[in-house]
Amino acid sequence: MPQNEIYDIAIIGAGPAGLSAALYAGRDRHKTILLEKAGIPGGQILLTERIENYPGYETISGFELISKMQKQVESLGVEITTSSQVTALHRRNEQDNVFEIQVNNGEKVYLARTVILSSGSDYRKLGVPGEDLMRKATRVSYCATCDGAFYKDKAVLTVGGGNTAVEDTIYLAERFAKKTILIHRRKEFRAEKVLVDELYQKAKEHNIEIKLPYVLVEIVPTADKNEIDHVVIENVETSKREKIHVDGVFIFAGMTPNTAWLKETVKLDESGYIICDPATLQTTLPGVFVAGDCRVGAPMQLITACADGVVAALMIRDYLKNPATWQQAAKRIPAREPLTTPPCSEW
Repeated sequence: MPQNEIYDIAIIGAGPAGLSAALYAGRDRHKTILLEKAGIPGGQILLTERIENYPGYETISGFELISKMQKQVESLGVEITTSSQVTALHRRNEQDNVFEIQVNNGEKVYLARTVILSSGSDYRKLGVPGEDLMRKATRVSYCATCDGAFYKDKAVLTVGGGNTAVEDTIYLAERFAKKTILIHRRKEFRAEKVLVDELYQKAKEHNIEIKLPYVLVEIVPTADKNEIDHVVIENVETSKREKIHVDGVFIFAGMTPNTAWLKETVKLDESGYIICDPATLQTTLPGVFVAGDCRVGAPMQLITACADGVVAALMIRDYLKNPATWQQAAKRIPAREPLTTPPCSEW
């Protein structure tokens, strides 16, 4: 498509939220482009070998699910452009409702009447040896809700000290794991006192061992690299190291939204999540909507990311009919929403 032509919708990020938005945009026959910074669509869900909480599939890999979604979207005429990292977004001028979208630092410029931001978030990693390898082997996870069921009657290590770490450690211990070991790098938790009190109470009932102040040093795989042989942890005060045999590791170090490039474009909260009207998903910039894990209050689940994409696409259908009404609505979005997502530093 010539760069001077105008798309009805430009979707930034081809993960589950972006692909779901593209599905509905394509069905409405909107001229739509989907821009993905990576070489293939999918985002971090591609790293998930087994998905068992997506309706309609008892189990499916992230790659297989994304492949099916991509094929469905492309069959509707949606243009998917990979290796296209959006680096700037702004209104072309004050007189019209067209946005300029710069890709790869101005290498290309696309024009669109509306935009859906679905750039997602990344789990914050510890960067310890063995973490990436065991993540690919599905033995390291960052989401207890997603992967807890894989550890029925097994031993797990959890890492972190914020609300999420405490809540999800309890969740794993109560429902799945036969043994749960929680480590935190400080001598006190950052989580709310009521949660910490609950943790110590549950520890007596559900075989939770709490070790403070410890950090994870290494995740050592078995010879075939399919399982965890053991992990190495270190006492922060004494530097003494210990080997622990566990079947899985859950890291709760927070998340980082992929929104740094948007700081001067739409309102973000303290952690960088995009502020929006929770009912319509419109951001503070009229004509720009958000979907998925990069927005304030996102549940960080596959199915809710898909649902966000659908909502955003449906709202754009109405916006394109009457942009002026939506411009007034954007002014009513609070300049700052309550912080509902834990900061990445909370662990």
